[in-house]
Amino acid sequence: MIEEISVTYFESFQEKKPVDPILIEGLPGIGQVGKLVAEYMIHMLGAEKIGEIHSIYFPPQVILEENGLARLARNEIYFYHSCSRDLIFLVGDHQSTSNEGHYLLADCYCEIAEGFKVKRIYTLGGFGVGHLVNEPRVLGAVNRAELRSEIETAGVMFNRDEPGGGIIGAAGLILGLSALRGIDAVCLMGETSGYLVDPMSAANVLAVLSKLIDVPIDPTKLNDRASEMEKVIEGLVEGNKLKEEELSYIG
Repeated sequence: MIEEISVTYFESFQEKKPVDPILIEGLPGIGQVGKLVAEYMIHMLGAEKIGEIHSIYFPPQVILEENGLARLARNEIYFYHSCSRDLIFLVGDHQSTSNEGHYLLADCYCEIAEGFKVKRIYTLGGFGVGHLVNEPRVLGAVNRAELRSEIETAGVMFNRDEPGGGIIGAAGLILGLSALRGIDAVCLMGETSGYLVDPMSAANVLAVLSKLIDVPIDPTKLNDRASEMEKVIEGLVEGNKLKEEELSYIG
């Protein structure tokens, strides 16, 4: 029988107890910035998958694997143990398709954090500006005023009118809902056009986050992807210029 939201942990994780963990949320969103960062960290650190989340609030579809095998859409929980601190990652296929689902899932994520005795959550996302960005900034939001100076020191910018419409989805709701549980939360948003998957913006967010959590991550492969995307964008820009020149000549 399917439940509204179900969280299942693997037996291999039952005996492990995270020590002073930080939760990092990187679900799909604008420019896939948060998803890129979190999944890159999981890959580079070799984090262990410890659980899955299924929900009727995800889109009504199955995911097809490379071998043609169909599976239900899901979000996933990963765990990484280090000498300095433990990390819990929340990544996956989808966010909710409804307003109600967004609230219920975000509250579930905060409940997971509380269960692990997480004292701080970092939510990751993209800040869409509607145009191509050569040097993406990392913008921030916090759920407690005292956190701001620490985050600014790491290079995060806080601008009153950005983002103007607030922060939509899990990255924003977790900030508000975690405050009700007494958990500090920070949102890091990489500036992005919003049109394309943006590894350049993700690389900047990764650099800031790595500094804040004091866990070094080799950014080489992500930077390589950013360089490749930069070339693609340059090609698109040049193509648009040629089209404009052709239209101008015709006119």
